[in-house]
Amino acid sequence: MTERSPMLPAERARTLALASAFLRGGVAAGLGLGSLAVLVTVLWISSPYPDSGPGGALRTAAAVWLLAHGAELVRPDTLSGVPAPVGVVPLLLVAGPVWLVHRAARDAAEPEEGRPRPSQTGAFCAVTAGYLLVAAGAAAYARGGSLRVVPDTLAFPVALVVAGAAAAGVWTAAGRPLGPLPSWLPLVLQESLARTLFRNRAEAACRAAAVGAAVLFGGGALLVAVALGRNAAAAQESFLALSGDWSGRFAVLLLGAALVPNAALWGAAYGLGPGFALGTGATATPFGLTGTPAVPDFPLLAAVPAEGPAAPLTWAALAVPVVAALAVAWCTVRRAAPADAPRAQAWSPRETVLVTGLAALGCGAGTALFTAVAGGPLGSGALSAFGPVWWLTGPAALVWTAAVGVPAALLLRVWRLREPGWAWRRDLPEEKAGEEAVEPAGRKPGPAPEAKAKTKTKTKTKTKEEAEEEATDRPPRRWWAPWRKSGPGEAAAQESPAPTASAEEAAPAGGAAPAGGAAPAGGAAPAGGAAPAGGAATDDAGFEPYDFLPTDPWHEKEVREARWASLKQSSGGLMADFPARVPAAPRTEEPSAEAADREDRGPTP
Repeated sequence: MTERSPMLPAERARTLALASAFLRGGVAAGLGLGSLAVLVTVLWISSPYPDSGPGGALRTAAAVWLLAHGAELVRPDTLSGVPAPVGVVPLLLVAGPVWLVHRAARDAAEPEEGRPRPSQTGAFCAVTAGYLLVAAGAAAYARGGSLRVVPDTLAFPVALVVAGAAAAGVWTAAGRPLGPLPSWLPLVLQESLARTLFRNRAEAACRAAAVGAAVLFGGGALLVAVALGRNAAAAQESFLALSGDWSGRFAVLLLGAALVPNAALWGAAYGLGPGFALGTGATATPFGLTGTPAVPDFPLLAAVPAEGPAAPLTWAALAVPVVAALAVAWCTVRRAAPADAPRAQAWSPRETVLVTGLAALGCGAGTALFTAVAGGPLGSGALSAFGPVWWLTGPAALVWTAAVGVPAALLLRVWRLREPGWAWRRDLPEEKAGEEAVEPAGRKPGPAPEAKAKTKTKTKTKTKEEAEEEATDRPPRRWWAPWRKSGPGEAAAQESPAPTASAEEAAPAGGAAPAGGAAPAGGAAPAGGAAPAGGAATDDAGFEPYDFLPTDPWHEKEVREARWASLKQSSGGLMADFPARVPAAPRTEEPSAEAADREDRGPTP
């Protein structure tokens, strides 16, 4: 009630808003720590032979929570007496704290209506400070447990992770703006960055990089799944050997699920070529496992390939970066040559290459960042190097994506811009055959009316006026008939030669043109692109029995007569020579006696 009071001074309202943001950060940290503490406590209660009391379980929960932020832990109690580091971060546990910090910063920068709103910088600093205060308390509390936190890692990467998530939350609350740009940048660079065209290209590059990284990690997960399926017996034996009771097996299952993203990144590094380290003296690559691996007993590590040279089937893992590069190329070309835009709006080859190269650079940077946290030390001796090497995996992803993605993007661009079979690429009107129609004798020759076509699309609904205007500029073109390169009149002339007849025979009874030689109603040719009625012997358009219905009225007299003339001409002389509609008998005011007698008797059976 004090925070909502209208009599509150501005300075105090701002102070209360910052205090609220600080409290939000502390609550976000408490939620993450509390949920993990509840899970560890449940496992400790269900364990038949716990090694410590409830205090030890809570200290372990605090240490694991800090490990989810990237902190490095140390096990002081080892068989050799030398403290062993634990630097492998379960990436699935990182999602919870990052989401909580992001949400807290977003809510603090954009509070509910009626409450004071702090500045963006103030909300960011307050949320970060509140969260880090709880993290420092958890690190101090975990010092007496079996897992201790290295103090140096609280500044990097724990503080960096929290600050990055809070900054993303404040940026989301502000509407994800891309400015203002720093004033120390050159004026030319500021102008180029402020352009909409540059932002569109940058957005396309970032999206393509994200798609490539996702495909790369998905392919790595597929490799791990296939390897675990082939070594299912070894994985089951390792799972059963780690614990004999159900609570211990459940804890191992949870730990394995938390390390699944790490295994996917290991598989991606394996498919890229550099592979991953299994200790200081062994490396696993698609070409074989060299050295003597130091592999602890864990179910996920059953997917590690056997020692010795690799089989030809193992080389199939190299298809993962190829598919990722093709995904980057396809995502880029979808923006470079979209299907709903004309050819003039397509990107140039130089722009396509530049955006694809930037996407490859982003994919390599993201792969290096994630693989840097996917591995780490698990000991001070042979296990001091365990997992993929980020400074080899990142450049490998960049090389694969650029070497395969750039040529693929150029080829896809050429393929999408090809002329045959793409009705949406018809920007310029084509040459039409038979522009001048043959008029009957006694009339001046005039140009035949052009056929209008209404393009039917699935993505955009057009009005009748827009379709007619578009059809006037572009000739009708069927996407399902890419072989129709010549004009429709030439195609019709090749299929069925026009019968040699006089001008009077060309126009059947009932199919004569209107008085004055005018074109049919609407100024458009009838369905099938036939020549207008009036004795014209030209084939301006071939007859298409499954074409779209004409936009002109179907039952008008002129259209019916022109349609009948087109059918007769396309039949090659097979149709009978009788009019399209039998003229009705002339009506009289008084019916004849014979007709009256017929009506009285009724219909004949």
